Amino acid sequence: MPAGTYAGQTVAVTGGGTGLGKGIAIEFARLGAKIAILSRKPDHLAAGVEAIEALGAEAIAVACDVRDPAAIARAFDEIEAKLGPVDVLINNAAGNFPAPAEEMTPNGFRTVVDIVLNGTFNCSREFALRRLAAGKGGAILNIGATYSWTGGPGTAHSAAAKAGVTNLTQSLAVEWAPDDIRVNCLAPGRFPHKDLPDHMTRHRVGESADHTIPGQRVGEVRELGWAATFLCSPFAAYITGHTLVVDGANWLRRSLVMPEFVPIRDQFGQRAREAGTAVAAIARTRGDA
Repeated sequence: MPAGTYAGQTVAVTGGGTGLGKGIAIEFARLGAKIAILSRKPDHLAAGVEAIEALGAEAIAVACDVRDPAAIARAFDEIEAKLGPVDVLINNAAGNFPAPAEEMTPNGFRTVVDIVLNGTFNCSREFALRRLAAGKGGAILNIGATYSWTGGPGTAHSAAAKAGVTNLTQSLAVEWAPDDIRVNCLAPGRFPHKDLPDHMTRHRVGESADHTIPGQRVGEVRELGWAATFLCSPFAAYITGHTLVVDGANWLRRSLVMPEFVPIRDQFGQRAREAGTAVAAIARTRGDA
């Protein structure tokens, strides 16, 4: 993108202190944007601001829980007071943990949906209310996932929530198009980064995983940032309601010879009757154990 594409604009990135969110925030900062990093965790906020300021760009940390609409309103007030109105919103905040569906608690499922789907709506609504009141357009970019179309065994909560984000992107794009508020979505493939928590890496294939991707490599975080800065830019002014997949063609992969199917419990190194699992508890109750 041309230098200065976002000069004078304010970009808010939820979950922008680590990983993909931080990578996206960095690319907007490189193009001249002022960055607001939103997160619940002080260490994440500090890491995000440090990364932006290392580029010589302006950034602020704003504590915010995207599940709380009142907290979001306060966060937008703070951003406006310090950086000016938000021109671009990146809905990147997410929650996830791999587990067989029967091992997920209702609270765990609800929490992920509340952050991923409800949080995306809450932030988008606050952004749109302010842009509509000001009579100005803007851009929203949601972070989705390709398993919103295929399902996500082992991550049923996140897959269901991301499917909602994909649909919400389309709905809001139509509603707000007359007001020049564009709403798009990115569906990242594999973008390894040092901020991934252990629970998101321990079940993954090793370094040979890039050979399972048609593009023959994993993505670089900056490449996702490039896609994000394009979709929110004037160069994509007629694109809205679109989900852009950035994954080296991985989700489209099909083969006449499919790999052996491995049940989720086996992938997690579990068995149905292991002590302590939900299935085992049910079996014991029924007298089958």
